[in-house]
Amino acid sequence: MAPPRSPLSRLFTVLLAGVLAGLVLAVAALPGNLLLGLGAKAALGSYAALPEALRTPATPQRSYLYANDGKTLITTFYDVNRTDVGLDEIAPVMRQAIVAAEDRRFYDHSGADLRGLLRALVANVSGGGTAQGGSTLTMQYVRNVLKTDPGRTAEERAAATEQTIGRKIQEIRYATALEQRLSKDEILNRYLNIAYFGSGAYGIAAASQRYFAKAPADLTLGEAALLAGLVQSPEAYSPIDGDADAALERRGYVLDAMVETGAITADQAARAKAEKLKLKPTAQPNGCTAVAEGHDDWGFFCDYLRQWWLAQPAFGESVEEREQALRRGGYTVVTSLDPQVQATAQKQATSVYGYGNKRALPIAAVEPGTGRVLAMAVNRHYSLDANPDGQPNHPNTVNPLISGGDSVDGYQAGSTFKLFTMLAALEAGKPLATGFDAPSRLPTRYAAEGEGSCEGRWCPANANPEWMDGYRMMWDGFGRSVNTYFVWLAEQVGQEKVVEMAQRLGITFRADADAAFAEEDAANWGSFTLGVAATTPLDLANAYATVAAEGTYCTPLPVVSVTAPDGERVPVGDPSCRRVLDADVARAATDAARCPVGQQSAFGQCNGGTATSVDRILDGRPVAGKTGSSERNATETFVGFTPQVAVAGIAANPDDPTDSVGAAVQAKVIDAVARVIATAVDGQPEKIFAAPSRELVGDPRRPVERRPAEERQPSDERRPSDERRPSDERRPSDEQRLSDLRPWLQGRG
Repeated sequence: MAPPRSPLSRLFTVLLAGVLAGLVLAVAALPGNLLLGLGAKAALGSYAALPEALRTPATPQRSYLYANDGKTLITTFYDVNRTDVGLDEIAPVMRQAIVAAEDRRFYDHSGADLRGLLRALVANVSGGGTAQGGSTLTMQYVRNVLKTDPGRTAEERAAATEQTIGRKIQEIRYATALEQRLSKDEILNRYLNIAYFGSGAYGIAAASQRYFAKAPADLTLGEAALLAGLVQSPEAYSPIDGDADAALERRGYVLDAMVETGAITADQAARAKAEKLKLKPTAQPNGCTAVAEGHDDWGFFCDYLRQWWLAQPAFGESVEEREQALRRGGYTVVTSLDPQVQATAQKQATSVYGYGNKRALPIAAVEPGTGRVLAMAVNRHYSLDANPDGQPNHPNTVNPLISGGDSVDGYQAGSTFKLFTMLAALEAGKPLATGFDAPSRLPTRYAAEGEGSCEGRWCPANANPEWMDGYRMMWDGFGRSVNTYFVWLAEQVGQEKVVEMAQRLGITFRADADAAFAEEDAANWGSFTLGVAATTPLDLANAYATVAAEGTYCTPLPVVSVTAPDGERVPVGDPSCRRVLDADVARAATDAARCPVGQQSAFGQCNGGTATSVDRILDGRPVAGKTGSSERNATETFVGFTPQVAVAGIAANPDDPTDSVGAAVQAKVIDAVARVIATAVDGQPEKIFAAPSRELVGDPRRPVERRPAEERQPSDERRPSDERRPSDERRPSDEQRLSDLRPWLQGRG
């Protein structure tokens, strides 16, 4: 039952009755030809004088986020749960039902139904039953637009529903002007797309999904009648949140009205009335914490996309405008998220550490040549739910553990940063065959005290001297992760050039100390090549993707396309790429990066690696990569790539950098990343890496470059800060080395 009207409401009705009755009588007394012409005069309103929102509706709609298949829904964003559909996408019985329920003379009047107004006024003045509005569908449409127009102030939107005579007359004027320009079908379509049906559903598309989990084109007669009956009092009649019996009573009223209008027969109405109420309530997700059930891991990608969106000028001049565009603009966003790659990444992350573990394995996958982000996984639930005492950020968190930002600076990635030293050296003209007799410990020019120093200078050490010391070139220096070789190489090139190379490939220094060192004293950042700066899996994967793309850097991109409600593509989905390395330099670095993963360089110079299981997991498919361990194995990292994908994973404790994950987990990290790569390339053609030019290869037979004897240290000094290999892996004999060189020597003729 509708609530009884207040004395104030009855008083307003009497006053409005007097005014409108006078207007009706005056209009009725006019000669026919003058009455016809009156509709076109300013007295009743002209189309050109209408508010912009009525001429060009800009009502809020929800935006949809899909995976890269364009079908898998990730989530939606909205302030108002609403999506426009065409009239041909709405079941005919729904159109007939709303006309019968709200405005039976819709096709006969010109915006304001004077007869209906008089009937409603008489009924309201006499009192008794439910109040009658007398508003036509066109007048209701005017009211709905003005009260939801995002371009109007809050006061202007509130005025659209005020109980005043002036507002009612304005409604009549606007409705009459609309009918001068728009067809009845256009008005009906607009009305059905904006009407409120209760339970948070605006428009028939949202209402069909909310109550029956179907498209409006598939509504049955009984379902259409029930929805049409809701608009008079949406919250009171809603069978989900209100009175289900009242909703059924209103359904019966609408069905009877449809019989009276001739839309259906009495038998059809009787059968529809006999149907039991069969609801299928469907809640529409809203935001990143409301992603599809069972996929809360998608929330981290969703959040990254939202941050990307808020930085795009195409969606507004300010962050606030861009946020409003996402929630009210009705965009269809096809993201770059690959559901299969994401599923594998999430499975692998949680296989290393469970959701309840304080340690985490964030993993990111990027497509070389486009920068599109294919997966972002970590053993956490993207959720605002409370965590157990003593566990502030696990198992639930919304912190950007994979991409960084806010309070997340990142994690040390160890020897994966040796790539930047190698690239800087190659760019400076040093070939892959650049040789050095790498000692166990290497005194440098950088001042240092305490552990890791010798006679006041920083002395980095090799983790496994027996396997790492001796004559090394870039191939086996990288393959065996020889610290002293790469610190020496960085000294030859200049530390500032190594730091600049990392930045050029997209490494962002989020930690204040790292940013200050890079800006103010990069030339003396001796330990940079050992990966002491904090980074993220996404930055690291994209840096290696740049090498996989032969020197083309692409800004990380979480979308494939963004389409506005009018079907126009927004120009933000195209990759933003530029060349940052000579292709030959990138090819040379890739050739050396084949060594760590157990494969062979194009010149036969690989003789051991720290992640040889990768070759087996990829079944011999061309792949490259690098492991990394930070000081005392606080973190363990692996990044691998093929020409089609780059994937990075870093095992760490996001809340406590002093909590060492330990060396034992490195094998699991390698395995996890390799399996994500395998999923990403599954079904794709096998692509090979192009070999570098002989100019950047150099001559492996050139003399050994040695440190002075007084700077070489005994081989029994070890440093537990990088990769160790089993003791059965030894430095190759001279005979083995000569055998490795033969293919290259023969190739030179």
